[in-house]
Amino acid sequence: MAKVHPQTFTAAPLSPPSDSCITSKREAFTIWMKSLVIQGNGCTVFNSDGEIVYRIDNYDKKCSSEVYLMDLQGKVLFTILQRKLRVFGRWEGYKSNGSKGNNQKPWFQVRKNCRILGGGSSCQVTVRPNEAQSYCYRIQGLTGKSAFKIVDSQGGLLAEVEQKQTSSGVVLGEDVLNLVVEPHVDHSLVMALVAVYGLIHHRINFSCLA
Repeated sequence: MAKVHPQTFTAAPLSPPSDSCITSKREAFTIWMKSLVIQGNGCTVFNSDGEIVYRIDNYDKKCSSEVYLMDLQGKVLFTILQRKLRVFGRWEGYKSNGSKGNNQKPWFQVRKNCRILGGGSSCQVTVRPNEAQSYCYRIQGLTGKSAFKIVDSQGGLLAEVEQKQTSSGVVLGEDVLNLVVEPHVDHSLVMALVAVYGLIHHRINFSCLA
């Protein structure tokens, strides 16, 4: 398989809470909206060296309310569940093996906001790494475009996604995206939120989740 290399660009630093999958420098990734599993549904994430680092898949053909963010070895980092509510619904992310026992609480929750006429869509994110901590983020999208960004409650940038371009400026297809994650930001959390946003907007082909 040919290597796919993301392009880097500048953005403001931010240090959100987490204790894994963090680096001290800005990192660039390429998201390919295709699964590595034959006849599977999901997407594949490459690092700046063209190496596969994350996979997002389900194992129930085209219909599932449970999706997995995994590393290349297949270790589950987050299990993402859809909770269907009366209006917009809610998505929950369970850390590590995704155990959903009686005492297991979601590590993060995502709620879709109402769309403002003439504006882009947005989602509210609540992250609770433990009982004593809670953090609020927001996913901001642009109408009719693949671009979106993840920001904290003060508007500080965590990560940004846009349609990928080659070094010569050629824009690739809508299923190839460029992701830049700021320093000291948990890559696995960002990937999980990117997956949820893709599910909400039908960009990952799990039709029963949207």
